[in-house]
Amino acid sequence: MTQQKIVLVTGATKGIGREIARQFGELGWIVLVGGRDLARAETVVKELAADGGEAAAVRVEVTDETSARQAAEWIEQQYGRLDVLVNNAAIIPEGDGPVSAVSIESLRAGFETNVLGLVATAQAMLPLLRRAEAARVVNLSTELSSMTRVGDPESRMSTVFTTGYNTSKAAVNMVTVMLANELRSEGILVNAADPGNCATDMGGWDAPRTPAQGAAVAVRLATLPADAPTGQLHAEEGRLPW
Repeated sequence: MTQQKIVLVTGATKGIGREIARQFGELGWIVLVGGRDLARAETVVKELAADGGEAAAVRVEVTDETSARQAAEWIEQQYGRLDVLVNNAAIIPEGDGPVSAVSIESLRAGFETNVLGLVATAQAMLPLLRRAEAARVVNLSTELSSMTRVGDPESRMSTVFTTGYNTSKAAVNMVTVMLANELRSEGILVNAADPGNCATDMGGWDAPRTPAQGAAVAVRLATLPADAPTGQLHAEEGRLPW
């Protein structure tokens, strides 16, 4: 009998993360709903259960290394392994803006959650991922992290001046490539997903894409076959340039 696969989605209590969790539930996976607010995570678990899915809430405050380690210890006790980690938790820091005006505090907040938190979570979960067959890591990124796109004056990306968000997600891309290189020989694929501008708290409710559309990109990367690429950034239309 094929083992039921297990996925942890951070920042899964709302927006794209919540939809990623829902789509994995539809695939029949055990979904670990990660969130800093355990009560909100439990609400999502109830929603997934109502749809016939199997899920559990896990407190993961990505800016707290202890929280990430405790989450990993709980997963080890309950399941013994982890097949997929989706690093979705992220922020556009308050006060974000152009380089000439953004505060250092805003930059620091963006990197604290989007980069340091992602790395801390990945480090905590790696022993569990190594126990799975064909594990996957998906880091949520953005087209705004692409130096090629942002550097093109004809691109809409060149008109978005969120320094803290853009630079922290560019760092996420480098972490993705480096982790992919580190884990390549172990058969663990690591890729970054650009969900596009989706109608969420972060993207704004007038954004052109739905959370379901954005989530599908991450789910696709999380379920790639063994011979698929690793260390790349993908959007719905395919690979994006760095």
